[in-house]
Amino acid sequence: MNDLSPKERILRTFKKESTDRAPVICPGGMMNSAIVEVMNKTGHKLPEGHQDGKIMAEIAIDVHENTGFENFGIPFCMTVEAEVLGSEINYGNLSCEPKIQKEAFDSVSDVKFKELGAMEKNHRVNSIIEATHSLSKKYPDVPVIGSLTGPISTSASIVDLISFLKELRKKADDAHKVVDYASSHIIELAKLMIENGANVISIADPTATGEILGPKMFKEYAVRYLNKVVDAIHAMNTPVIVHICGKMNAVKKYMPQIKSDAISTDSLVNLKMLKEEYPDLTTMGNLSTFLLEFGDEEKIANQTDRLVRDGINIISPACGLSTSTPLKNIASMTKVVKES
Repeated sequence: MNDLSPKERILRTFKKESTDRAPVICPGGMMNSAIVEVMNKTGHKLPEGHQDGKIMAEIAIDVHENTGFENFGIPFCMTVEAEVLGSEINYGNLSCEPKIQKEAFDSVSDVKFKELGAMEKNHRVNSIIEATHSLSKKYPDVPVIGSLTGPISTSASIVDLISFLKELRKKADDAHKVVDYASSHIIELAKLMIENGANVISIADPTATGEILGPKMFKEYAVRYLNKVVDAIHAMNTPVIVHICGKMNAVKKYMPQIKSDAISTDSLVNLKMLKEEYPDLTTMGNLSTFLLEFGDEEKIANQTDRLVRDGINIISPACGLSTSTPLKNIASMTKVVKES
C-alpha cells in the first residue's frame, strides 16, 4: 500500500478505507498556500494568477513541488463567488490576498438575484476552470481540490456584514432567500470545477461559527445550507471537506449533522477529543497557522507528529495560512507526515 498515489490516498481516506498513512494537504481558498517565498523563488506570482489560468496552474504546481502538500488547491482567495454576485473586489498584491472592497447590497431585502449561469460567464471563474482542467490532465495522480466559500460567508460578502448578521433574525425570510440564492450559485461553481477535473471540493465558511451565529442560527442557516451544497456535490460523485472556524463548543453537537466527507477545524479544537466523541467523523487539521508562521521547525515537527499519533485522518494547516509563512516550516510539517 506504500505505492498509493496522493489521489488514491485521499479518496480512500474519504471512503474510510485503509491507507498507508494520512494525507497532508492544503486545500486553497481560505487555506491559500501560495506563500511569498515560493512565488519569489519561481517567478509565478499573485495577484496576476487570480486572473490568468496558466499562471494560477503554475503557482499551484510550484506550491505542490516546494511545500510537500499532496494536492493542488485553487483558487487562492475567498472572493470569487462574491465578485460574480456583484461585490467590488480589491485583488491585493503579492503578500496580501484579495478582499471584499464593498458589498453589493446594504440589506438582504435589497439583493437583486442573478440568474444561474452567471458563474460560467465570469472571467475569473474561467481562469479557475482553465487551471483545474490543466492540472487534472497533467497530473492525474495528484488530487485537484476546488475551494469554495460557504453559503453564509458568501452571503455576508454580498450584503453588508453587520446588516446581514442582524437580519438573520430580523428579516429571516429574506435572509433565507439570500443564503439559498448564494448556495445555488456556489453549487454551479462546484459543478464547473468538477466537470473540468476537480477531484475534491473544499468549503470554508468562516462567518458560520458558533461564536458569530450561536447554536440556533448555526443550525438554522449553516447546517441547512452547507448540506444543500454538500448534497449537490455528492450527487456529482465528488467528496467534500467542510472547514468550521473558531471554537466549537457551542455547535459541536451539530458536526455529525453536516454531511461532508471530512470536517476540518481550527487549532482551538482538540481533534483527538472530537474524534473520540464522534468516531464516525473523518477529521482534518489542525496544525496552528500561527505556529507555522512564527514557530521553529522542531516544534512544528513535534506538533505534527502529535496529530499523526492522535489518528487525525487528514493532516493540514488549521485555518488561513499567512503568505509570509517560511517554506522550511511547511516542509517540516509535510516531511513528518510522509515519514510516519
